[in-house]
Amino acid sequence: MYRPRRSAAAEADKSDTERWLVSYADYMTLLFALFVVLYSMATMEKEQFSKLQDTISKVFIEATDQQEKGIQGQSVQPDIYPQSDFELYGSGLEQATGPTLLADNAKLELIDRTKLGSPLVAVQKEINRALRSLVESGLAKVTLQDDWLTLELNSGLLFSSGSAVSTSSASAVMTELTTILEQTNNFIRVRGYTDSVPIRTEQFPSNWELSVARAASIVRLLEQSGVAPERMAIEGYGQYAPFAENTTAQGRSQNRKVVIALSKYAYEPVAKPIAEPVQAQSATEEAAEQAVEQEQNKIRVIRLPHGGIRITTRPPEPGEEEPPIQQREQ
Repeated sequence: MYRPRRSAAAEADKSDTERWLVSYADYMTLLFALFVVLYSMATMEKEQFSKLQDTISKVFIEATDQQEKGIQGQSVQPDIYPQSDFELYGSGLEQATGPTLLADNAKLELIDRTKLGSPLVAVQKEINRALRSLVESGLAKVTLQDDWLTLELNSGLLFSSGSAVSTSSASAVMTELTTILEQTNNFIRVRGYTDSVPIRTEQFPSNWELSVARAASIVRLLEQSGVAPERMAIEGYGQYAPFAENTTAQGRSQNRKVVIALSKYAYEPVAKPIAEPVQAQSATEEAAEQAVEQEQNKIRVIRLPHGGIRITTRPPEPGEEEPPIQQREQ
């Protein structure tokens, strides 16, 4: 059977009518890729997503800065793990508006800033689970912000009014908390806060002493429960770092608290040198050493060759003379 051949014009018209399929296929491919990226971003951990977001932002910001300054030939790829300017105390602390009391500052300056402790997100979940009843009743609050995980505890839960003696409920809370802190190696800061109502007692002349004493009381409880004391330090803020207004009873209640703060950086124990065993000495050797030491520390009056005297503890040099004992006693 004879089939008439299509003309070239007819073939061209057909190809023109089917070109939209190419664009449609490209559009569907891009749309599929977009949904894949959105899905992967939705399933990422919050902390990982923040790190990715910061890295991407830093790339574009540095690229823009270098273009504006006319810098060429330099890579704008940032360091994935940059060195942190983190400070263990000072400007890096939340509510750090007053003087800070810290233990062993010399050791804190030797901290390896690249050594991280246990993940704070996991510790936050454990604390929320262990202190769930306190959190739901408003007596405790767990917050994760920047480099610190803070546990705020109302002073009424831990102490009597105007006192720094911990109650039985404070011991129970610290025992429960220690089971979590023992599994970590993060630095711990215990901070004491008070309201603005003055206190003038023989034990606490001001709110400064009260806030520090309460923080020290919690540190002792944690130490007795098994937390390494080298990880902990005490901070007292008194009434000068309020969380709420002191004009109302509710605000003053919110300002009376103790905050246990965990740093994201870890404490690294310092190896102590092994003391060499001391050999026992006989009584004769000890007496001889004491006699030599007394002779070396003996005060002498030395007569100089050209006149005059010198008072010293060392023996006479050549040419010098030590007067007889009888003359010195006159």
